[in-house]
Amino acid sequence: MNKVKFIYNPFSGENTIIADIDKVISVHQKYNYTVVPFRISLDYDISKAFDDIDNTYKYILVAGGDGTVDNVVNHMKQLNINIPIAVLPTGTANDFAKFLGMPHEVELACEQILNSQVKNVDIGKINDKYFVNVASTGLFTDISQKTSVTLKNTMGKLAYYVKGIEQLPNFKKLKIKVTSKEVEYDGDMYLMLIFNGQTAGNLKFAYKAEVDDGYLDVIIMKAGNIKDMVALLIQMLKGEHLDHAHNLIYFKTDKVYVECHEDLVTDIDGERGPDFPLTIECIKGGLEILGLKNN
Repeated sequence: MNKVKFIYNPFSGENTIIADIDKVISVHQKYNYTVVPFRISLDYDISKAFDDIDNTYKYILVAGGDGTVDNVVNHMKQLNINIPIAVLPTGTANDFAKFLGMPHEVELACEQILNSQVKNVDIGKINDKYFVNVASTGLFTDISQKTSVTLKNTMGKLAYYVKGIEQLPNFKKLKIKVTSKEVEYDGDMYLMLIFNGQTAGNLKFAYKAEVDDGYLDVIIMKAGNIKDMVALLIQMLKGEHLDHAHNLIYFKTDKVYVECHEDLVTDIDGERGPDFPLTIECIKGGLEILGLKNN
């Protein structure tokens, strides 16, 4: 018997997965899979989802945003569970699923998953936690943490921009020290992004990133005058290449060490990350994925 563990977040995005559960089951039955669901809630720790995992389970299907995928991956690593995962993009932020080329339509996504081969892709690790898409620190990076679930579900991605505008009065220089084989930077910055994926909020910043190259893409927005920063932000929002952008550092690395003594938090895919100092590395081929487009 082939089984799939279906871990879904009913609160993700606009709660659409609730109406699509029958589609998930129907497509899997067509391929002779038994779907064993686990509903994420405050009443049950997500670790319970893995209590019955054995060799009859062929993969884990995750329905939710990047934060939900991160949560699942971190529990799998902690429990030493090494089976493939697949993602249905049903959250507010679905950047990792977009990176994999997953369609938003649930039936199409399930078909793509079930007709694919297992692919090993990279994941990021920041201190003792894993992330699938992006780790960040600096201005704007804790917006998701400060945005209520109700606001996210009501306004979608617009909720993030509303919270971002609220942070503009805090636009100040932040002292940081970054050390890697490729680049060393000891100075002021506004924002630092470390990508395993390519996009944040559906904006393609890390346009050089690949799913299995063994590297993270690091972007540092150095501090400067406000006029230059606004121009740079416009470039980034337009998705323009940033190789020669003023006040910006973009490099690829498999490991970077970050020190900061400012009152800053870190963010990993919309969830609170660890405190400084940070050792951030790429785990090449660290995650088995189903559904990767064109695989």
